[in-house]
Amino acid sequence: MAEMIVETVSGRVRGKEERGVSVFKGIPYAAPPLGENRFRPPRKIEPWGGVRDALTYGNLAIQDDNAFNLPPDLLAIFPLGGVEETSEDCLYLNVWTSGTSTAKRPVLFWCHGGAFIVGSGSSPWNDGTNLCRMDDVVVVSFNHRLGALGYLHLEDVAPDFEGAGTAGMRDIVAALEWVRDNIARFGGDPGNVTIFGESGGGAKVSVLMALPAAKGLFHKAVIQSGPALQMATREDGTKTARQVLAELGLGDKDAGKLRSLPAEKILAAQGVVQARAASGPIAERRRRGFNPVIDGTYFPGGPFNPEAPAVSAQVPLMIGSNKDEQALFLGHLPWVTGATFDNLPAAMQPYLGERSAEIVAKYHAAQPRLPADQVGLILMGELSQRMPSLQMAERKLALQAADVFVYLFAWETPVLGGRLRSCHTLEIPFVFNTLEGAAITGTDPARLPLGETMARAWIAFAKRGNPGWPAYDTKIRSTMVFDLQSRVENDPFGAERRAWEE
Repeated sequence: MAEMIVETVSGRVRGKEERGVSVFKGIPYAAPPLGENRFRPPRKIEPWGGVRDALTYGNLAIQDDNAFNLPPDLLAIFPLGGVEETSEDCLYLNVWTSGTSTAKRPVLFWCHGGAFIVGSGSSPWNDGTNLCRMDDVVVVSFNHRLGALGYLHLEDVAPDFEGAGTAGMRDIVAALEWVRDNIARFGGDPGNVTIFGESGGGAKVSVLMALPAAKGLFHKAVIQSGPALQMATREDGTKTARQVLAELGLGDKDAGKLRSLPAEKILAAQGVVQARAASGPIAERRRRGFNPVIDGTYFPGGPFNPEAPAVSAQVPLMIGSNKDEQALFLGHLPWVTGATFDNLPAAMQPYLGERSAEIVAKYHAAQPRLPADQVGLILMGELSQRMPSLQMAERKLALQAADVFVYLFAWETPVLGGRLRSCHTLEIPFVFNTLEGAAITGTDPARLPLGETMARAWIAFAKRGNPGWPAYDTKIRSTMVFDLQSRVENDPFGAERRAWEE
């Protein structure tokens, strides 16, 4: 394998060529947030002499390896992160490029999922090699601080913690600044950067669109099954911070001790608080637990509530969801596996409230062939992903400043007896065209052309701001439905959408 050496503003890095693509892994984009830098905004990296090897991924952020309590059969085919060591020293990024010449290639900047508490940029699903082999693009992925170490809002608890509730987002902005300052040397165009992410990564994109500090660092945005209308308020964040302190046996006046405690102890306290937060209403999930905190200054508000952010008004948006999102997380639970149309309204009342029976009946009428368990799972996906995504699309359109494109991923995986259907995360290996290494997609070669179709749509959006289907509006609602036979449909599942408006 041929070696590649590139000069960055901090020093030279050595990558390697793999299958015709130049790959650089584990490049530091900020100083390690260790010791007194814990909970602080990221600091500039110290320049180095000589040539630094960029041949292996950097450390994963501190995290729980099964934070979502997935059963073993799912964990085996669902890589939440990479296989690297976890460490607070995690501010590293990776670059794939089809060439390090001075050509100005579109840059695709991937924000990994994991609900702000888990995940990494080194999952095999989001390897950028195949995108670069398909076209002249540059792909960047990265790690950043997660959970309490990235989002513990201590500003209103104790002095000397400014920025602690947005530290993880500040890391992401630092990575985007690294792209601005360095990506041209890797053949990328700093004036054409597309941020894209799935689940928690889509929520990160949502927040980046509302951050003044990120303005001008990206030019297009893709939110995959990760709508974030609202994030935590200062009050929400302070409540979570005090819960973590209490779990560690600390009061407000002891908050400074958090900088010297072992990270594993903070992670353990985080797990207890997160488990408590996970039992609340879906509509409030972004306000509980460990999420970026709207501090009124760095993160002024929103991100999409009560309207789309004006700071990114000119940025085109592609947004979408999967047909059966919650089959991944809920499909194995007793209330789902034992669902009937008699007991489903009561089971869904905690989520749907007094309209539970009415909405279940409308979905049953719209899709009369579906059994009760599938209707229940679809409803949970509508609540958490599809309806908020369409709401965000409409709020973005109301700014009348940039196009919005909507998609629905409908391909169903045959693995695990077909119970996952079009579940959450399933589209990622199609977007990156990494299907051969994604066991969750099975082995049927018929799925492979869809990977090429989706990867090319994302590349087209990154290049030209148009993925290849009509822009969305509130009259026709043109939507690309991705399946073995992909097609544009006007207002797919429109009767179901209208059920929420009546």
